[in-house]
Amino acid sequence: MNWTKSQRLYEEACKWMPGGVNSPVRSGKSVGFTPFFVREAKGCRLVDEDGNVYIDYVGSWGPLIMGHAHPRVVDAVRRAAEKGTSYGIPTELEIRMAAGVVEMVPSMEMVRMVSSGTEATMSAIRLARGYTGRRKILKFNGCYHGHGDCLLVQSGSGLATLGIPGSPGVPEEIVHHTVSLPYNDLHRVEQVMQQVGEEVAAIILEPVAANMGVVLPAEGFLPGLRKLCDDFGSLLIFDEVITGFRLARGGAQELFGVLPDLTCLGKIIGGGLPVGAYGGRAEIMERMAPVGDVYQAGTLSGNPLAMSAGLATLEILNQQGVYEELEEKAAYLEKGLKAAADEWLTPMTLNRIGSLGCGFFTPGPVVDFASAQKADTQAYALFFREMLKEGVYLAPSQFESFFVSLAHEKDDLDATIEAASKALKVVREKAS
Repeated sequence: MNWTKSQRLYEEACKWMPGGVNSPVRSGKSVGFTPFFVREAKGCRLVDEDGNVYIDYVGSWGPLIMGHAHPRVVDAVRRAAEKGTSYGIPTELEIRMAAGVVEMVPSMEMVRMVSSGTEATMSAIRLARGYTGRRKILKFNGCYHGHGDCLLVQSGSGLATLGIPGSPGVPEEIVHHTVSLPYNDLHRVEQVMQQVGEEVAAIILEPVAANMGVVLPAEGFLPGLRKLCDDFGSLLIFDEVITGFRLARGGAQELFGVLPDLTCLGKIIGGGLPVGAYGGRAEIMERMAPVGDVYQAGTLSGNPLAMSAGLATLEILNQQGVYEELEEKAAYLEKGLKAAADEWLTPMTLNRIGSLGCGFFTPGPVVDFASAQKADTQAYALFFREMLKEGVYLAPSQFESFFVSLAHEKDDLDATIEAASKALKVVREKAS
């Protein structure tokens, strides 16, 4: 493939933006590739500035569960924009969106819209501290909850991708109140809660970790956390920014039958536009200003463009058979990828749940951040580049997920499996 124009654009971008990008993983640094620049996208396909076409499994990092430029979403945004892009004044759209989200998410009685997943998790943490009167937060290694200061401890996503354990600029006194433990290690959580549980405002986690690759919760892990929070008076926060509306109509909490006190959402509820949300029991949410004394605000929160795109998306996801279709497509892709790995004797662990998955270049199993970090990142980098040559775009990081959308058809999945077989052959030959 020819990436001449993308290379020229990247060189220009580096003059004006750090690393030429506005979010670190996009740089392609960990996979040894200069990023291509997108010209347009439709369905499950991207077209770059050089005219190259790719089957896309990133989907803007998860929001595009129906694919790029879905007609109903585009039409909803267009109609909203014609009336005005932002008011900073309430609209009926906000009510409809809030009611729709509360109706779909089992644990929610009230919700507040914000503009990003990071903003949602930061706000939920502040609310948990305000509600409980406590300072400590317990999180898990490899779970990424956005770039809020107190949560940048042993995080996944870009921090894992670039090998950054935390971040300069985050004062020690802020992370002093954050405890980070191994994911899926309930016994260790029990030990820590016995020691400091009465100081813990909240336990926050991704119920399915999707920022260290994809790691599923062990049996009993989520119910165990729920019980510990009940025993010690701490709040349980599910970060469902990725899993919300992707794994099921009501997210991971519906799928696993464990209800948190607060839920953080994002991505899909904006239909591809910037959005986030947090919500939970009314008695907790009513501690937020202007009703209560915990403050949070946002000029673009609940803006009509994001609300319109989100409503159009949720309306489609409420139709019969949507999640069954996603499961069928993702299972077909998983089976094909496993067969390709077996064909070329490539040690790969493929973790998948619903339309969310990740292939780790390690014999596995992958059950936490430590086992995820055993994956051969150089093998993944080669695999990524070879897949790109075959016209398939995966996340430019071993520690991110792939997303199957409703727009992926069987021909797309077959083409992806064929490309994977070719790419894995190259990986095997390089390893020999």
